[in-house]
Amino acid sequence: MNALEIKGNWNVAKGKLKKKWAQWTDDDLRYVEGEQTELIGRIQKRSGRNRKEVKSAFAEAYKGCGCSKPGWPIK
Repeated sequence: MNALEIKGNWNVAKGKLKKKWAQWTDDDLRYVEGEQTELIGRIQKRSGRNRKEVKSAFAEAYKGCGCSKPGWPIK
């Protein structure tokens, strides 16, 4: 999977997250490679949810994006 595919998959998953969690903004969901912990922290702070809940929401959104391979940023 190349960088363009990963970015496209992330954009689809991000749209699904924003649909489910309307309070999450583009800034909240801004992903920079290698800064997964910061992304989780921003979402935790904004939503009041714990790390496990945030990771679960990301996994669900990515699984539902129709992507063939899980190249999403949260491990």
